[in-house]
Formats: sequence, C-alpha cells, structure tokens
Amino acid sequence: MGQSEGLKNRIRAAFAAAAYPGDDDLKGGNEGVEPFKLEEEFKGLDDWRSLDAPFLDSAPDGYATALSFFSHAAFRFYLPAYLLADLDGQLLRADPVFHLCHGVEAGSRDQPINPRRYGSTTWREYAGERFGGFTPEQAAVIVEYLTHRRAETLTDLERSQIDTAIDGYWARRARSPRDEDKAERS
Repeated sequence: MGQSEGLKNRIRAAFAAAAYPGDDDLKGGNEGVEPFKLEEEFKGLDDWRSLDAPFLDSAPDGYATALSFFSHAAFRFYLPAYLLADLDGQLLRADPVFHLCHGVEAGSRDQPINPRRYGSTTWREYAGERFGGFTPEQAAVIVEYLTHRRAETLTDLERSQIDTAIDGYWARRARSPRDEDKAERS
C-alpha cells in the first residue's frame, strides 16, 4: 500500500463518524446565489463517501466554490470527500489546501475579513471558528494531508503557506488535551 493509500485510509477512519449537519445547516451565509445553489445541490447528500470528484470539483452549479460557502459544520462533514478526491488528483478547480491554510497562515491570519461588515474580525478568528470542531484525530490527518501536498507543491510560496498553517495552527490542534498535559509537565 502506497503512502497516499495509507493516508486515504486514515482520512476515512478519522471522519467515519462525521455527522451530517442537516439540510438546514449546509450554507454559511445568505449573500449571493452560490450559497443557495450549494444548498440545493447538497441537500440530502448525507454520506460524504458517495460524492464523486466531478461533482465536488464543480459544485455548486459549476462555480467550484462549495468549500467557500459551506457552513462550518458542512465544511467539516464534506472535507474528507475533497481530501480524497484531491489525493487522487481529481480536483482541477476546488482547492482544499487553500481552504485549510487561509486564515491560519502568515499572509492572511491577521487581515480583517471585511471591516465595513465585520468590524475588526480577522481571518484567524474566522478560521478558529471554522476549524474548531475538528477532533484531534481529524486535525492529525489534516496535518498529514497538508504535509503530503507540501511535498507535491511546486512554489516556495505555497510551501511556506502550508508550513505556517501547520506550525501555526494544525499541529497544535492535532495534539489531544492529554498530549498538551504531557508537554506542560515535561
């Protein structure tokens, strides 16, 4: 079994018990048409394992922006389908790496989202809310996925973004409270 196959199995195991957020908690906002198209297309899709890569790479309605418009719960539920499709090289437009790095990497974390609308709320604060529901086991496979993708990534900027996302956020989230206690006692 190759490294990628082992990682895919760990992703499946880490997200096996992920709960469908329900048809009423799929979209993260009500602005524009994309959240509503997302809601239409993902309604009732309560098994992330059944989604194929062409659907993921175009949803909703050819925009390929579902990862941007999911509610936090839907993002966590559907993410493993995107990770698996990406590891298989089947995503051409949807970019899980971006969505797992933005807000926790150095270039974006301290930027305000939209001061007119959200005041001083930064991308880091938003990412903390979005990623806060991942278990340590899920965060650990996200670290593995990002590390795997880092090895395949072509630009220094992309590698740097992945490194700061892992070091600045994901590695810490991957440690369980028990690990944190051990580290403090050492």
